[in-house]
Amino acid sequence: MTIGFAASAQEAAPVEDKGLMEKITVTSQKRVENLNEVPVAVSVLREDQINSAFSANIEGLQALVPSVSFRKGNTNRNSAITVRGIGTISFSVAAEPSVSTVVDGVVLGRSGQAFVDLYDLERIEVLRGPQGTLFGKNASAGVVNITTKRPSDEFGGTAEVTLFQGNEYRLKTSVTGALNDNVNGSLTVLKSQYDGYIDNVYNNETTNGYDKEGIRGMLDIDAGNDTDILFIFENVKSNDNCCADLELAPSNRYLSSDAAPNSTGNGDLDLEQRKIDHDFETRTIDETTGFSVQVDKMIGDHEFTSITAYRSWDNTEFREGDFTSTTGSIPLPVDFGSVPDGGVGFQLHDTGVQNWKQTSQEFRIASPVGGDFDYQLGAFWWTQKSERNFTRDASCQNNGGQFPAAIGTYLTESLGIADPSEAQVNQFIADENLSCNANDIVGATAFMRTQFDNWALFADGKYHINDDLRLLFGIRYTDDEVSYSHDRSSNDEYKRTGVGVRSFETNYQGETDETNVSGKIGAQYDLTDSSMAYFTFSQGYKGPAFNVFYNMADADSLPIDKETSDAYELGYKYASNDLIFNAAIFRTNIDGFQANNSELLDGVTITRLTNAGSVTTQGIEFDVMWQATDNFTLTGGLSRVDAEVDEFKCPVTDANCTGRSGADLPFSPDLKYSVTGEYLWELDNMNVILNSSYVYTDEMYAGAPGGTATAIDLLPDYGILNASLAFSFDDDAYRISLIGKNLTDKSFVTTYSGDNFRYQIPRDADRYFGVQLRAHF
Repeated sequence: MTIGFAASAQEAAPVEDKGLMEKITVTSQKRVENLNEVPVAVSVLREDQINSAFSANIEGLQALVPSVSFRKGNTNRNSAITVRGIGTISFSVAAEPSVSTVVDGVVLGRSGQAFVDLYDLERIEVLRGPQGTLFGKNASAGVVNITTKRPSDEFGGTAEVTLFQGNEYRLKTSVTGALNDNVNGSLTVLKSQYDGYIDNVYNNETTNGYDKEGIRGMLDIDAGNDTDILFIFENVKSNDNCCADLELAPSNRYLSSDAAPNSTGNGDLDLEQRKIDHDFETRTIDETTGFSVQVDKMIGDHEFTSITAYRSWDNTEFREGDFTSTTGSIPLPVDFGSVPDGGVGFQLHDTGVQNWKQTSQEFRIASPVGGDFDYQLGAFWWTQKSERNFTRDASCQNNGGQFPAAIGTYLTESLGIADPSEAQVNQFIADENLSCNANDIVGATAFMRTQFDNWALFADGKYHINDDLRLLFGIRYTDDEVSYSHDRSSNDEYKRTGVGVRSFETNYQGETDETNVSGKIGAQYDLTDSSMAYFTFSQGYKGPAFNVFYNMADADSLPIDKETSDAYELGYKYASNDLIFNAAIFRTNIDGFQANNSELLDGVTITRLTNAGSVTTQGIEFDVMWQATDNFTLTGGLSRVDAEVDEFKCPVTDANCTGRSGADLPFSPDLKYSVTGEYLWELDNMNVILNSSYVYTDEMYAGAPGGTATAIDLLPDYGILNASLAFSFDDDAYRISLIGKNLTDKSFVTTYSGDNFRYQIPRDADRYFGVQLRAHF
């Protein structure tokens, strides 16, 4: 297993805690437990580790957990997490992620909801492998469990200012304390902004930045009679001109542009590219509002927990889809085979507006610990409704006779001319002075609605055979229902076809349901007072789906079957006063793997969600944390994962599919590791903390499952060196940190978006420096 100690504690540890590294608690089993006694592969990033990474979101922190990879999309809703090579990357609004994201006990319907910002965190736990017997929601690959800090009964607060090169700043202030004898409260306010790091040569503006603000309030009430009530409210808004795809290989769309890559197109990527030439800004406007109530009450010697939650998420995306600035004004027909600057390209601009609303309720009852039988029983209910409208405006398309066909249909449906002749069609085109050129912009809008309803009963337990040996078991019953509607209509009077804009209208509706029983069984044995081993067999389940997206067609109206998995894990954990070592060997077999497959449709690359077949992920993970001296700590983690396709099933709609068995799964590097060292100098008037980390990520396939890795979709390996130097005063009441990111200035790419030239390069692919000022009061 991997604890994720890649960014070691930057906070100066209290003297009384030095040498007590085994006292790391988690709630991965929905109890407060010692990490080294939990028979689960779980990675933990604590508050001090999160702070020492100086990262604004999960995208930056995922490098610290070797078993986790992050797939960056143009918008948060299209971003995804993979664990041990398994994750769902889909544009469909009727599909769920394989990796479940949970914030303070509340399941989020889409992973992207957690990618907006990080603040007020106590820890992040990444549970690897199926987790359904404890988390009553689909989690066939794992869970990212985020816990925020509860209010304190002592008055205090924090003010924090972080500044980076490129006009990037982050402001955060929080206050906490007792409101009366029975109520503690906290309030956190944040504001952050960044101009960006990509230059748009079309308008000489900088892009791929962000503008965020948020507020989070908590009330922790001692209601008496052994009852505690926790209220949480948060609202986070963002307006990000992010994330535009970069042309790292030649697109052959605008060769004379200043943003053309320095690449031959023979597999060499221009990793120094930081320019685009776009006349339509890729932007995401995002607002998340959440409210939850958690009640904890002792009923005899059992603890009862209820979590009631409501969340809404508004996400509007604007996307540049032709990746040029010139093609929408050319009064000539689109020519897909021509060379630009002498031929005719096309315009394609997308606007998508979506609202998610979800309500959930969870009940749990937990037995006391210390007896022969520890157990938890739970019931879970969750519903999510979403509404999305998506408009594509693109150049008219006539490379296959679409223009006269559309006019013929118009004459029949609008003017009542049955079976119009070619002469009648041509005469109408001439009379109305119609054309179908690149500057004839046509469009269509799709209205999509989806609803997920899920309820589950789950149980998890541990039976103590003797002081050293325990049996582990769990079971879960799940009922899933998914329904959708899809209505697409042309916005063009004559219903002309555009590039990526289909001419036919839709009126699809569908629903499907599935039930499942999954379980877990295993054993845990204490080898010594300091070490233990465990073995588990667990089953994973992810509910059915539909491929509901803008260009949905008849073939997409059929339901996508459930995804199931069998997971085997053998783990070892050791902890002493100055050393922690954890390791796990695992193998997971997945059937009905839900995955996207790339397909060329109307001149535009789309991705189609299908049951891609069966896959296997297996490997080994380990980590170590060694407190070499009172002042020096060395930590590290490594993940070696082999995730590949066993049997690939091509979509019946894609005659050109080249899927094959034995191919690597996307966004699953074979090797990933991190090493961190931290040294604390204790001086008379201040402490000095030096923290340095190195994170290595192996080359990574980023194409469709079952595809053959090529120089285009095989992302190069990279290693990143970060460091910080902090000066702490007055028992850490004041701290000044000097920050260096990517000190070796190693450029790298994290996502291949398709079309043989589109990629995402993150902010951290460049060297930059910053400073943070923090005060506690």
